Amino acid sequence: MASSSQNNFDLNVVPIVQPEFRCSSFLSQKDSLMTNGSVMLDDDIAASVAKGIITPLDEKLLANRTDEEAINESMALSIQCASSNSNMAQRLQVLGTEVQELRTQVLILQRRNRGLQQKNKELKKLVDSYANNMRKRCSELEMNTNRLRKQQESLLLEVQKNLKISRPEA
Repeated sequence: MASSSQNNFDLNVVPIVQPEFRCSSFLSQKDSLMTNGSVMLDDDIAASVAKGIITPLDEKLLANRTDEEAINESMALSIQCASSNSNMAQRLQVLGTEVQELRTQVLILQRRNRGLQQKNKELKKLVDSYANNMRKRCSELEMNTNRLRKQQESLLLEVQKNLKISRPEA
């Protein structure tokens, strides 16, 4: 039976390994990965090789372990991958919910916008109607003012005539 100390392992313990070459089969979002990368220690590498592929460094790490340690570390890696997938699914679900809420808000705003556009059209018609009425009234007032001005001038002339008649010139 294995002792309990063999079940404790630290994924952060990495032997020093010099980079050998770039491995084009491990493509990440950044670039091709160095062969000294680790899916157990680097999330980008883990995402790149999530299809069950391990890097040469991982092979070396696992080769220096006992079978039980290798199995435990492989299981830990599998759990990390599953956890990462689960976290990504939760994030996507939250983002999907946010997108749906935003779509709903957009629809509400579009309806409000249509309502406001309709009100704007009605207000424009009202303003145009008032403007037309005001033009008519201004024209009428202008005509009345001109008529009153002419009447005033005519009355002034008549008053002047009457004053001349009432005061004979000496």
